[in-house]
Amino acid sequence: MKLKCKNLEISDELMNVGKQRSVLVMALATHKLKLSSFSSLFAKLSFSTTSNNNPLYDSSVADNLVSVFTRQPSAAAAIELNRFAPILTPPLVESVLTRLPTWKLALSFFQWASEQHHHGYRHNCYTYNTIASIFSRSRQTAPLRTLVKHLAESAPCSFTPGALGFLIRCLGQVGLAREAHHVFDEMRVKGLCVPNDYCYNCLLEALSKSGEVDLVEARLEEMKGFGWEFDKFTLTPVVQAYCKARRFDQALRIYNEMREKGWVDARVCAMLALSFSKWGDVDKAFELVESMEGHGMRLNEKTFCVLIHGFVKEGRVDRALQLFEKMCRVGFTPPVSLFDVLIGGLCKSNDAQRALSLLSEMKKFGVAPDVGIFTKLISAFPDRSVIAKLLEEVPEEKEEKTLVLIYNAVLTCYVNDGLMDEACRLLQMMVQSKSSDVQMDDFFKDKKLVFPNAASFSIVIDGLLTNGQLDLALSLFNDIKQFVGRPSVLMYNNLINGLCDSNRLEESRELLREMKVLEIEPTHFTYNSIFGCLCKRKDVLGAIDMLKVMRACGHEPWIKNSTLLVKELCDHGRAVEACGFLDSMVKLGFLPDIVSYSAAMGGLIKIQEVDRALNLLRDLSSRGHCPDVVAFNIMMRGLCKVNRVAEAEKLLDEIVVKGLCPSVVSYNLLIDSWCKSGSVDRAMALLSRMSGEDREPNVFTYSTLVDGFCREERPDDALLVWNEMERKGCSPNRVAFMALIYGLCKCNRPTAALQYLREMEHREMKPDSFIYIALLSAFLSDMNLASAFEIFKEMVYSGFFPKSHDKSYPIVMDAIDKFSKDHRTSSGIQVLMEEGKLPTRCLQ
Repeated sequence: MKLKCKNLEISDELMNVGKQRSVLVMALATHKLKLSSFSSLFAKLSFSTTSNNNPLYDSSVADNLVSVFTRQPSAAAAIELNRFAPILTPPLVESVLTRLPTWKLALSFFQWASEQHHHGYRHNCYTYNTIASIFSRSRQTAPLRTLVKHLAESAPCSFTPGALGFLIRCLGQVGLAREAHHVFDEMRVKGLCVPNDYCYNCLLEALSKSGEVDLVEARLEEMKGFGWEFDKFTLTPVVQAYCKARRFDQALRIYNEMREKGWVDARVCAMLALSFSKWGDVDKAFELVESMEGHGMRLNEKTFCVLIHGFVKEGRVDRALQLFEKMCRVGFTPPVSLFDVLIGGLCKSNDAQRALSLLSEMKKFGVAPDVGIFTKLISAFPDRSVIAKLLEEVPEEKEEKTLVLIYNAVLTCYVNDGLMDEACRLLQMMVQSKSSDVQMDDFFKDKKLVFPNAASFSIVIDGLLTNGQLDLALSLFNDIKQFVGRPSVLMYNNLINGLCDSNRLEESRELLREMKVLEIEPTHFTYNSIFGCLCKRKDVLGAIDMLKVMRACGHEPWIKNSTLLVKELCDHGRAVEACGFLDSMVKLGFLPDIVSYSAAMGGLIKIQEVDRALNLLRDLSSRGHCPDVVAFNIMMRGLCKVNRVAEAEKLLDEIVVKGLCPSVVSYNLLIDSWCKSGSVDRAMALLSRMSGEDREPNVFTYSTLVDGFCREERPDDALLVWNEMERKGCSPNRVAFMALIYGLCKCNRPTAALQYLREMEHREMKPDSFIYIALLSAFLSDMNLASAFEIFKEMVYSGFFPKSHDKSYPIVMDAIDKFSKDHRTSSGIQVLMEEGKLPTRCLQ
């Protein structure tokens, strides 16, 4: 038997499960026949679900499977599925996949079908492509990546070149170019597909979309090696790849090659033109557009718009306007956004006449200007002649509405320039425009004024709030109810926020009550503004009450507000209250931020509740938080402060156990504590541990160790650490220099200390006064009176002579006494006295 339909013949031997669908699809694609033409044919191909021997099926089987998979899983559904397993065929699986409503259900069905191999079912290339297409359309890259990996490595399945090309395009559409590259090779190497030029073209397209220009070039060379003939579909993605990689010369070379062969089309030209525009070469882009016209090609509307935006962005409004004219000539109606960008560009180039003429052109296209366009024009050309011109441009049929936009633009410009008096005066004139006794500004008295809308009031109110004129904003707000009706929620929010910022809590609450009376639903911003004010006031009970209201309304408190309250309480010694507030938040169903808990721990440590802070750290996990390194550091600092350094070091180990990375601060806290407690060798062990964990010590680390070694009178070790710091490229700062100089003085090494003072001065760092005292004392102890006197003179001339109440004052007076009694330095002391550099009591 043969069935004929519009010159298409289907023989009996093709009437089987594997080929029936392909013939029908080919017929539809080639001859574009209607599905109704095949109704009789599908009737002959139908089968009964009661017969497992019939390889054909009708749509009811697919519908039943879809119904089973869209129901909730149950034992009955599993039994029902067992009936379908023996009659599964790839076409049936395809049909079901395309009918399932979500990609997850499609995946579930696909996996179930995969498991029916004991009934003789195997997926073919068409079922794989169907599920791949579903994943691609749904932008589900993870399951698509898993599918192709399984297909290439675990489930060998032969693919036709067309099917492989389709799969590669699915991958390319979601950016899985590398996966497409891999599956292409796997199919070819394993003999599952013999790729043709179509496969290569699909692969090139996928690679070019992802910018894999090196792989594109490699595949192109591969095609040459196989002797494939290139066509426009081969070279178009190559041009795209070079454009993405900003490789101008190669892109133009391929373009010229395509042009010689007559393969250049509008897509290629648009691609290059857009690339030139992005590269900033506007003239080349425009030249390319003009050449398109000569070859009977034209850009689409979207490309015109993108190019015009790009030209304006590059400051080439001239070319943008030329392209705009071309766009209009070919019959496209420019959107308001295009007029907006062009007028904006003309405003920047100070071309008021052309900008206003473009505004006039909007009338011809029936495109209404918006407030953004008016604002740009008035901002760029604030002289009143432009405003007058704008008023002339108002279409009569839209006069009232457009006039309000223009005046609102003027109000916006006044506000942006801080001219609040002018803004208020214009708003007042607009309000009085309907009354006969209005007192007009000289300029506006000849112009038609319109009554303001809610946006007019909002513009001025926001400006007043920004300029700190809260009372005037409130007065204007009250006028709104009289003139334009119910204020918007945005106006209420801005005023409530302004009142809260000024600590006028009761007035903000009054506005909140007013909102509820007017049935204006407060937003999370409304409540958080008031909540923030309560937090700034350190009103714990009020803040908790507001949290209850927010919970009832389904709003979340802002982290910054609750954290502020905790910090404020802790700064004022109320850390216990802060912890109670955090507990209340948890009871109300809100999870405080880790920063809040860290602040609370710091507050507890400040009032010497170290163990309570430690317990809070331990409880964080049960409160839904994993402590971060900052929280651990706060606790370590607290333990070190009360000399519980060993416990702090255990916390360092705990940081690592929890999978966190200790910071340099973590190590510095312990190094500093060990050094101060006389265990500098333990501190050095931590320095070695830092290196092992790729934590670079900083200048504080080295300075602390230098100080620690000097405390233990081990100056040579201190100098070794100093040299290691410089060898590692860690530049010593002023504090580090002073730590070394002071330490060397305490170790009776004043000569070495003086060398580092000179190096410090060479680096333009000035020491504190105690450095001079330390050097002075050290040289005197070393009986080096000459060097001591030189340091003394430097100290005096630097203005560091101590006051009588300073603890270093007796040291200096003793030094003066010694200098006065020694013949080598007595004359120098006399000179200083005569210059008035020493206090008068030194003369007695």
